[in-house]
Amino acid sequence: MRRSDASIAVADATLTHTAPPHTNDRPMMRRLLREPVLHFLLIGLLLFVAYGRLAPDYKSGARIVVTRSMVDSIALEYQTRWSRPPTEQELAMLVDAYVRDEILYREGVALGLDRDDPVIKRRVRQKLEVVAEEQLARDAQTDADLAAYLERNAERFTRPGTVSFEQIFFAATTPAHEVQVARAAALRGSDPARLGQPTMLPQSAQNAPLDLAARDFGTAFAAELEKLPLNEWAGPVRSAFGQHLVRLTERTPALTPPLAEVRAAVAREWENERRMASLADNYKALRSRYEVVIEAAPAVSAAAR
Repeated sequence: MRRSDASIAVADATLTHTAPPHTNDRPMMRRLLREPVLHFLLIGLLLFVAYGRLAPDYKSGARIVVTRSMVDSIALEYQTRWSRPPTEQELAMLVDAYVRDEILYREGVALGLDRDDPVIKRRVRQKLEVVAEEQLARDAQTDADLAAYLERNAERFTRPGTVSFEQIFFAATTPAHEVQVARAAALRGSDPARLGQPTMLPQSAQNAPLDLAARDFGTAFAAELEKLPLNEWAGPVRSAFGQHLVRLTERTPALTPPLAEVRAAVAREWENERRMASLADNYKALRSRYEVVIEAAPAVSAAAR
């Protein structure tokens, strides 16, 4: 046998002994496909691909757009506070500060720092209440609304009566006959400043509101002023400080002014009451959507409803 023929024979023999039969691959493949580990890896790969296609792109959350209107709003806020528009450098710094706040806010939210923070919860609640106020209280006020409100709450807008008077002071322990002697002298025209006893209280008042007289002399004294005759020395009238002879020179009754005179105050109170009612109605509607369980004493649970 020639050398070349021998080499070919050896090569054929080697291939025959080293190459596994093709039919042995199939049982191994079937065993591999039945392996739970392979199933787990395939499921994980599918989930990874699905998340990559469906999850939002991180880069979109890292994009901050400062619009022209936002820049104008920042400039307007600065002008409102400082009574002048910002310079270009100041505006650039303000915009940079806004971007810095936005970045730090987003990073804080990403870390969950906004959760269970009472300050953040309070701010969110306040903003939600503002939104609710704007959504639930849009009807403009009318004169009929304000007139009806003024009528229902007249005591809140009533102007107190006023009094003008003179007074002669005596201590609470001054005998009654001494007070009457002074009253007789005053009726004869004696100078009131020379009668009575020294005091730090004002000797007279002109067009003083009754509530102011009540503050200075006490409520009992002010109530008596509404009963005294005009232009006549009367008394003694008791006060928190002692007793007084009083000459009332002018008295005007309490008055509920017409709407035209107190329109601004009535409109302010009407709007505030409407907003409070809107907030209460909004919370009532929101509260009905929740089941609240309070693990506390029965009194606490009832108070929270």
